[in-house]
Amino acid sequence: MTLDELLASLFARSFTVDERPDGILLGEARLSSAQPLTLIGVVNGMPLGVEGALALAHRVLSVIRSGQRQPILVLIDSDSQRMSRRDELLGLNECLAHLAKSLRLADMAGFPTVSLLYGGGAAGAFVATALATRALVALPSAKPMVMDLPSMSRVTKLPLEVLQRMGSHSSVFAPGLPNMQSMGAINETWDANSDLSGQLSKLLLRIGELGEDQRDRAGAQCGGRKLAARIAAEVMRQALHRD
Repeated sequence: MTLDELLASLFARSFTVDERPDGILLGEARLSSAQPLTLIGVVNGMPLGVEGALALAHRVLSVIRSGQRQPILVLIDSDSQRMSRRDELLGLNECLAHLAKSLRLADMAGFPTVSLLYGGGAAGAFVATALATRALVALPSAKPMVMDLPSMSRVTKLPLEVLQRMGSHSSVFAPGLPNMQSMGAINETWDANSDLSGQLSKLLLRIGELGEDQRDRAGAQCGGRKLAARIAAEVMRQALHRD
């Protein structure tokens, strides 16, 4: 699904967007119910760099300051963070963290935050956007990954064939939508052939029921992350224990 098709299915003609050459999208939209939304995103398969991360965070913080508790929808079809010496020297890791914390602040302040993954998503750019919102939904065309296996092979010094074998029985090592679902990262997979506006409206009506982050428990139930929830609970128990 292209970006134009996605926007048309979500909002018909009730949206305005500024799509920058670096893949950063900023805009406003209205659902069929006339509910206003803030649109941000990383689109067209572009990497997320320093300027993009700061622009997205600035828009989120501006919405928070406005006091109008309208939902924030993050559209994602991105590469990883921008792999350049310049971005690293300018503190890309801090900029990505700033973006993630801005989205988290919006959620804590009562702004419903939803990420819609309709294309690619990888590494730090994926963590700072898709995994920083209250809910993450995906279309069947989504291609998420923490890191592609060839890159993982270079970092870990393990042969690609070894990682492929590990990925066949461990979702942590494998890219793709089914593996991300089994790790509990994705709340819903939407039907791209049905009205996306209606599916988004239904999610926004019940987003407050999602409660605290339960991705570790969802990952345990789906078999993709068998120990994360148990370890997190034990860390919390020991942290709260008083002798």
